[in-house]
Amino acid sequence: MQECKDPEMEQGISTDVDKLRRVMARIINAHWKIFLAQGLVMMALGVLAAAMPHISTLAIEIFIGWLFFIGGVFRTLSVVRSQSAPGYRWSLVTAVLAIVVGLILIARPLEGVLTLTTVLTALFVIEGIAAILIALEFRPHLPNWGWTLLNGVVNLVLAYLIWRGWPGTAAWVIGLLAGINMFFVGLSLTMIALGARAMAPR
Repeated sequence: MQECKDPEMEQGISTDVDKLRRVMARIINAHWKIFLAQGLVMMALGVLAAAMPHISTLAIEIFIGWLFFIGGVFRTLSVVRSQSAPGYRWSLVTAVLAIVVGLILIARPLEGVLTLTTVLTALFVIEGIAAILIALEFRPHLPNWGWTLLNGVVNLVLAYLIWRGWPGTAAWVIGLLAGINMFFVGLSLTMIALGARAMAPR
């Protein structure tokens, strides 16, 4: 049985989709500076974390705790200012989670590096999944969505490496892997910002 197609209905749906895409493009373009600033800060914090992997266990915990807390606060403020941007909910969840993890590490620095390793592994898994979901939301609107997807994949790979090396390499690998994670988060945000800047709102 042949289906009946209504040309006017199809044209109306196509118009609505195009209109929605133009609206999303304007929203992303309007907030590219926030994404860029957030990305550059995260990249800088990531380089600092990766450059100091052999510090004592206690210092690493406190240091990374503050990095996650400051980075999480910055990300939360940035996300709240762009509530209409794609991936808002997932971005907010990961930002708040980073704050919570940072506070735990600052408040309980003597719990041990193994606890930190477990927490970071869980954080990287959640951030990896969230980044992949955000990338899929960005895909129709940004040409650079693949960088966010890469960030998610890197997070999952880092989680696997931490889990595989636990507990032998935990003393030095924590700072390095956390720095790599934060750097790729910042890199993906920076590439999104540059892609959004190049988009001409229509």
